[in-house]
Amino acid sequence: MRIYIKVSPRSSKNEIVKVSEGEYKAKLTAAPVDGQANEALIKLLAKFFGVSKSAITIVGGKTAKIKMVDVDLNC
Repeated sequence: MRIYIKVSPRSSKNEIVKVSEGEYKAKLTAAPVDGQANEALIKLLAKFFGVSKSAITIVGGKTAKIKMVDVDLNC
């Protein structure tokens, strides 16, 4: 499943909100430095969808606020 996520780093808490089908917003406490926000996003998405971290792949927008992410729900 491919989803699009708008990320807000340096937020007060970690949370994911579904905006519409295939679109989400993520608030992360991690800073966007050295991939910390991307790692926090992968961990949060894995927990949200109930899959392992290896089932989450950022395929686009690694340095952008809007990211394209593949989620393998079969893992």
